[in-house]
Amino acid sequence: MPVESGSNRRPETGAFFQRDRTWHPAPLTPNYKTSVLRSPQKALLAFDNTLSELSGPVFGQAMLGELDADLIHNFARPGESAIGERIIVYGRVLDERGVGVPGALLEFWQANAGGRYRHKKDGYLAPLDPNFGGCGRTISGDDGGYAFRTVKPGPYPWPNGPNDWRPSHIHFSIFGHGFAQRLITQMYFEGDPLIWRCPIARGIPDKAAIETLIAALDMLATVPFDARAYKFDIVLRGRRSSLFENRLEGN
Repeated sequence: MPVESGSNRRPETGAFFQRDRTWHPAPLTPNYKTSVLRSPQKALLAFDNTLSELSGPVFGQAMLGELDADLIHNFARPGESAIGERIIVYGRVLDERGVGVPGALLEFWQANAGGRYRHKKDGYLAPLDPNFGGCGRTISGDDGGYAFRTVKPGPYPWPNGPNDWRPSHIHFSIFGHGFAQRLITQMYFEGDPLIWRCPIARGIPDKAAIETLIAALDMLATVPFDARAYKFDIVLRGRRSSLFENRLEGN
């Protein structure tokens, strides 16, 4: 199994930490109507991780395009830019022990500044931006750090209830170093009152857990007269570490 590019960390082959299901929303959350059909109807089965789940994939910078992490320009016509509030999103990908995860593939997608996706099934009346594609990707650095530029997405209505609106958010897919170490989540923005009205967010039972999905405004990381910055750290499940301190022989 190869070591991650640019990292001196030894590869790990132990089992993943088990998911704390009390921290995550229940599969069946009736106020989030889509969960009614998506939630499992029978008891879950546990399987041991396979070697392929623990040992791959491994991503490298060579797979990235020049503008993959710049949503302001990666779909724009030459000399033009996406319309909207320009922002930088940055942070670190961490395992459950707080250690940076290098070489993780982050993919992100979002609505445009008006709250509309570039998707044939999105019928919201907000206009499309011809210079905004709404998706990008990057790979975390040696310390797990990542960053990309985009425009702040707008909120939009959705047919869950008579007047439900999604808060402004960005979708993330993060591949760690195994197929079982993939996280799909959403990032919200500090100060958005729609977060606490959203049936999806309210399906999470712990307020502290919801707050881990909210990116903090970081004025120290802004680019003056260009873009504000939001900090969003992402914690993967991690791997089961050896408990050397608890060994009977004391080492």
